[in-house]
Amino acid sequence: MTAPANPARGEAAIRVAGEMLVLRPSFAALVAAEQELGPLFALVERAASGGLTLGEMVALFWHCLDAPPEGLTRDRLGEAVAAGGLAA
Repeated sequence: MTAPANPARGEAAIRVAGEMLVLRPSFAALVAAEQELGPLFALVERAASGGLTLGEMVALFWHCLDAPPEGLTRDRLGEAVAAGGLAA
């Protein structure tokens, strides 16, 4: 079992298919996300202006996902995020 999310470290938890998943933006996770998505500052600017795509959000979640449950694929994560809605 993974430790709970620590908001003071920028960590968050999301519920996917009834299970809580922890997003941990470690240095390695952010570097991997940046390699796929481009500069993170540009990603933040797009998010702030309402221009972040669902695919970009899921990619960032996927790279920051700590201890994903067996059988969870990136496509399933994307479907769950879309099904859950985009509101916090």
